[in-house]
Amino acid sequence: MPGSMNVVRAWNGLALFSYGFRPFFLGGAAFAAIAMVLWIGMLEGHLVLPTAFDPFAWHAHELLFGFLGAVIAGFLLTAVPNWTGRLPITGYPLILLFLLWILGRVAVAVSGAWPALPSALPAALVDLSMPVLLVAAIGREVMIGRNWRNLPVLGLVLLFTLGNALFHFEAAQGEYAAQGYGFRLGLGTAIVLIALIGGRVVPSFTRNWLVKQGASNLPAAPMQKYDVVALLVLVAAILLWIAMPQGPATGVVLLVAAGLHAVRLARWSGIQTASEPLVWILHIGYGFLPLGALAMGATAIWPESVGARIGPAAAQHLWMAGTVGVMVLAVMSRATLGHTGRPLTATAGTTVLYICGIAAALARALVDCLPVPPDLLYMVTAAGWIAAFGGFAILYGPALCQAHPKKGQGA
Repeated sequence: MPGSMNVVRAWNGLALFSYGFRPFFLGGAAFAAIAMVLWIGMLEGHLVLPTAFDPFAWHAHELLFGFLGAVIAGFLLTAVPNWTGRLPITGYPLILLFLLWILGRVAVAVSGAWPALPSALPAALVDLSMPVLLVAAIGREVMIGRNWRNLPVLGLVLLFTLGNALFHFEAAQGEYAAQGYGFRLGLGTAIVLIALIGGRVVPSFTRNWLVKQGASNLPAAPMQKYDVVALLVLVAAILLWIAMPQGPATGVVLLVAAGLHAVRLARWSGIQTASEPLVWILHIGYGFLPLGALAMGATAIWPESVGARIGPAAAQHLWMAGTVGVMVLAVMSRATLGHTGRPLTATAGTTVLYICGIAAALARALVDCLPVPPDLLYMVTAAGWIAAFGGFAILYGPALCQAHPKKGQGA
């Protein structure tokens, strides 16, 4: 998570384009809700998109590389200036990046109507243009700023972009891209990115809040030797999962990673944050990481018992809807409040958004586990997701579109 703004580039246009988190958080949240509405229409047979992807591939691609890709862009465009001490990308260059992201969503949605070229090349090129430019721009800033500490973050974003490209390739070859290597590379990279950055921000923000409350039992400092070991084991588990998602060896390492990251989370004193949703949501979001690894590891080791009861897709959604969805809500809300001059505390409306996001993740993961009609849980999943991200766009949209009350257009 980026901290307070230290450097500002003059921009006299719309406040929405005065900092990277503004358009990409607002656009990403709105698109997450819209994409779910479209997905429901597709499942019910009321809507047919002219996309070259099969419906499940479109759903998987757009909620991973479309929605999360926007949030990653907003985060990095805000964080990197703080990491490097250099000026942020604002104004027309930021508008260009945002428009390319929008064009990517349109290109994927109508890719079936494009001229028939090898590997659905036009839509892929349009979709990949924003993340490629983003990697180039962020890489340049990190190199010039000699911020070598954050090279792993840049490398992970590059891998995420490669996963997107591989997804396009697999879909063009007629493969089931929704469960292909590209999707697993993208999701696995996102999980490692959350583990890396979350390992910095969750204990830091928790410590800051607890100190203000006068607490004596404070979280373990970020990125100690234990954290490094936990991250390395998670990387090994992710690599195995990408290569052979249902292999017994994959399951064993996933279970080890789950245990290590559950202990890592416990070291951050989240139990003391129950009175502040803006803090406890970070712990719950991170908690979905070991929970997802546990479920996916168990389904890989015991496919005929646990796998039949939970299902690999449901287990995987603990990462996708849980770790990604809930942590994105946590990060976007906190960053927006902090960088627009609002108090760092969750309102009742924000707390409702969090509850909706958590409910969506749990309902999707428990579809095959509870004695409840699956359609009811699917409805809860969709409604919770739409309420969480559509609600974020409505609740936080005005702050994202208005200039900082103290800093003007800069933050």
